Amino acid sequence: MPAQPRSGRDPAAVRGFIERFTAQLTQAGFPRTPARIFVALLTSDSSTLTAAELAELLQTSAASVSGGVRYLLQVGLIGADGEPGSRRQHYWMSEQVWQDIVRLRDRQFTRWAAEMAEGVRVLGPDSPAGVRMAETVRYFEFISGEMAGLLARWDSRRQATDSG
Repeated sequence: MPAQPRSGRDPAAVRGFIERFTAQLTQAGFPRTPARIFVALLTSDSSTLTAAELAELLQTSAASVSGGVRYLLQVGLIGADGEPGSRRQHYWMSEQVWQDIVRLRDRQFTRWAAEMAEGVRVLGPDSPAGVRMAETVRYFEFISGEMAGLLARWDSRRQATDSG
């Protein structure tokens, strides 16, 4: 049985929002089906839905949902919990999904910086390409340091707001 929308919510308006925000994510490079599933989970009060609920809400096939959740699981944006005695999975997202996304991106920048530092060594630190790459390493290291501070400030602000 699909998750019932909160009383007073217009299901068509919710689907419209899902499609509009999906368009924003796809313009930023996010694959369309995973973006739709991601936004559907964002709009769920429980932030958890089964594949059948996702398929019904998004008016798409089970195969489409399967591929989309596989992508989201692989990149770490959602989790899945099985139902005891059933093959049914409940797909969920963290309450801090946006911070999780920033942390994932930061880890990616850190890996890129490490690989590019090796590129500087291979190309030679005095070559034009090596100099350019070294500047990129410094940039990613700076961004990474700023992200850590930014996330810490956000956690402090959120905690202050939650307790106040």
